[in-house]
Amino acid sequence: MPALQRYASRHMGLLLLLLFPLLAAASGTEYRIDPASSEAMFHVRLFWLDQVDGQFTHVDGAVSQDPVSDNWVVNATIPVTSVAMPSARMRKRLLAPSFFDAIHHPVIHFTSNPFAQTQLDHGGTLTGYLTLRGVTAPIRFAVAPAHCERPAATPCRIVLRGMLQRSTFGMTSDRLAVSDSVDLNLSITLQPDTR
Repeated sequence: MPALQRYASRHMGLLLLLLFPLLAAASGTEYRIDPASSEAMFHVRLFWLDQVDGQFTHVDGAVSQDPVSDNWVVNATIPVTSVAMPSARMRKRLLAPSFFDAIHHPVIHFTSNPFAQTQLDHGGTLTGYLTLRGVTAPIRFAVAPAHCERPAATPCRIVLRGMLQRSTFGMTSDRLAVSDSVDLNLSITLQPDTR
């Protein structure tokens, strides 16, 4: 084996160890979800006639990039107790064991599948997994076109629309009164991560 090749082989492992922290930093968070200006709204049908609107007033999380595939990944959490409803009675009912079961499952979590920058630039479909009441199921959102710079430099807003079946997550109470389908509308403000 030529001397140069032996030298390269011997020191390649050391070089990779030295570079690993830099590679790990490159895959760090680009944007953080701004809880103060982000919200998740939902709509259900009551007795198949009236629409009832609700809202989660606190959405937190981050958007990070994969330096290998050059894709984005979203991780978001919503405290169940941040839900707001038209009446205190409705809110109490939603937090009860038959619906969100806030005592045992206080957080809703969403993790996206990796998605390309073009899906933000031009709009598209965002897929991932939603965990609600201890049940994890696939979900998809339609994403409106958004201008989110890369690397992150200025705030940007993402608007998503989707739908879920509440029975998928074990919420089967009041099926005759409340629709199984729940429409979701999310307005998320992303701030460049400066930490």
